[in-house]
Amino acid sequence: MNTWIAIGVTALGCYAVKLAGLLVPASAVERPLVRRLAALLPVALLAALTAQQTFADGHALVLDARAAGLGAAAVALVLRAPFLLVVAAAVVVTAGVRAIGG
Repeated sequence: MNTWIAIGVTALGCYAVKLAGLLVPASAVERPLVRRLAALLPVALLAALTAQQTFADGHALVLDARAAGLGAAAVALVLRAPFLLVVAAAVVVTAGVRAIGG
């Protein structure tokens, strides 16, 4: 039963956030600072999620094959490789490091 309460509260919270976004006046959204923050926020959230998924294991900080894969992806990005090649490099390096026991 507690799960359904959590699902209901989450659904209502999402609806409330969506409604609050629709009720904000256009003049507030068109300010330069708000536009800049709105452009940078998704990038910051994605970077934080990537870092958390790569370097965290529960409450511990770890450095394992995932970090090597992220490094390979970063190198591929610096070399301006296509997106699919970036993903493939990360997958291959991560799998390789795990295969050798890293």
